[in-house]
Amino acid sequence: MYEFKFHRPATVRQAANLLAKNEDAKIVAGGHTLIPVMKQRLASPPHLVDLSKVENLVGIEMKGRALSIGAMTTHAEVAGSAIVGEAIPALASLAGQIGDPAVRHRGTIGGSLANNDPTADYPAACLALDATIVTNKRRLKAEEFFQGLFTTALESDEIIVRIQFPLPKKAAYIKFRNQASRYALVGVFVARRPSEVRVAVTGAGSDGVFRVTAFEEALKKRFASKALEDIAVSADGLNSDIHGSAEYRAHLIGVLARRAVDAANAK
Repeated sequence: MYEFKFHRPATVRQAANLLAKNEDAKIVAGGHTLIPVMKQRLASPPHLVDLSKVENLVGIEMKGRALSIGAMTTHAEVAGSAIVGEAIPALASLAGQIGDPAVRHRGTIGGSLANNDPTADYPAACLALDATIVTNKRRLKAEEFFQGLFTTALESDEIIVRIQFPLPKKAAYIKFRNQASRYALVGVFVARRPSEVRVAVTGAGSDGVFRVTAFEEALKKRFASKALEDIAVSADGLNSDIHGSAEYRAHLIGVLARRAVDAANAK
């Protein structure tokens, strides 16, 4: 690692001020991405702002018809929460599939969203459930928050405070994971909402998480896996690497989407 200054603020305002005053400062949430690349000297931020002691960033509660989760809530807490399990079982299941126990007990939902890794799980849930990402400055719909590989709408001194998930009628997440990293080679989150159906895909897109509108239109007419059988997903714009070609990922999207619909209907 290169030399850096470590800050541990007590409030969101203090954290935001540190980010504004210190150019190229980076936030530390769970640290699963930032710390390894710093150890490899692939990143050298002069200031680290640790959010672990910031008040009011942890917690899970229902607010009206929405599930609210604090940004520093860990994956393990989301997975094991009775509130999440009752409100959106698919979200609890998704959190339980992230990494291994060590990762789940340290990694946070806010850190995952701010990093926006193209193979991460939470972006698919946010996009499919039409979540709102609440920051210290504003409220961002998932559609506008995710802006490409490792890129979000967050400004340099903007901090995610909580995420609000409207309750779906039915939902499920199915993931085909890389056996080594446990990241999604392809992950599909299907959500039937009061006025629409959303299908979001992670792990496959060369530009990050995305929706499959052809699936959504078919499922809105008939929410059954058979409605997707004759719809092919194009390989254009999908990742192709040693783990799977773009064509393979396109095939997986269709398979996992049908399984997700079946899983949603079974609950």
